[in-house]
Amino acid sequence: MSDEPYILWFEHCDHAQIARVGGKNAGLGAMLRAGVRVPPGFAITTDAYADFLCHSASREQLQHWLDHLDPDDLPALDQASRAIRQWMSQIPIPPPVERAIRMAYERLAGECGVPDLPVAVRSSATAEDLPDASFAGQQDTTLWVRGASSVMLRTAICWSSLFTPRAIAYRMKMGYGHGRVLISVGVQKMVNARTAGVMFTLNPANGDRSTIAIEASWGLGETVVAGMVTPDNFLVDRICHAILRRTASPKLLEYVPDPVGQRAEMREVPAERQQCLCLSDAEVLELAVLGNCIEGHYRRPMDIEWAIDADLPFPANVMTLQTRPETVWSRQPPRRVVTPQPGALDYVVANLLAGVRTRKA
Repeated sequence: MSDEPYILWFEHCDHAQIARVGGKNAGLGAMLRAGVRVPPGFAITTDAYADFLCHSASREQLQHWLDHLDPDDLPALDQASRAIRQWMSQIPIPPPVERAIRMAYERLAGECGVPDLPVAVRSSATAEDLPDASFAGQQDTTLWVRGASSVMLRTAICWSSLFTPRAIAYRMKMGYGHGRVLISVGVQKMVNARTAGVMFTLNPANGDRSTIAIEASWGLGETVVAGMVTPDNFLVDRICHAILRRTASPKLLEYVPDPVGQRAEMREVPAERQQCLCLSDAEVLELAVLGNCIEGHYRRPMDIEWAIDADLPFPANVMTLQTRPETVWSRQPPRRVVTPQPGALDYVVANLLAGVRTRKA
């Protein structure tokens, strides 16, 4: 493991390191150790964030904006968030932190053999992806970031996104003190996603733990996560390893890379692909295997973001991007969702028993 205080590579991240790398990065490291396919990358540790703040004035300035806020007062939350993020945008990143991030990005690009490697820059707060609270989606993620300077900029934006109005209010309502929550940043090789989406290792409609639910759409998964499309839906019986339901939906938009603009952009899906299922049966079943593996590792229902890499052959193209505990149904005791219907043999036995009772009478 590197002695570098500001960088921890995913293969060295696990839940013992959550105070340094946050829930999201800890989960990615745990998956790598479990043999799950995860795109390579590194975590910018909470030490970097702490030194970034200490390099400026002090945390007293933050507390000035946060004191006496009401989590239900939306205008006040917006005003405080804007003031904090504007203030943070003017803080210079300490030179040792900047050097560490640049060197890590250049190493990752070299290992992947791609100059200016496209990466995802994802926030990973220390109170994120926990079993007792879902902080998911409250901080920033930027896709298709290229170049060390751009990674630096997006890292600073991730840090300040710890103070979005939604994040501030949620911490207050959940009883998490603002000073208790630090933020790490994950820098991860982009998947050239042909298809992406989310998977629950139970049925989110009714909590049935014998099934796995998969939602999928063309391109990067942000269209599914943000609710911009109606995704295809698949339901898999995890016991029989059989697809119970395939539902094709009109997928009108996809989020895809723009090589010229060096960014990801929203485009209309060509008409011939809008109504087509975006996953093959083999890919659906491979995702179900992946879901079983991840749930088995955590021993609890999971919410998983995944992608199908267009540049790799099957099944190496099925990639895990994020994992977090499912926090709705998993808080409730498991229950039978489907009551078995009597079969022909049940009726025969019932009639025979009825006959026995009649003769005894």
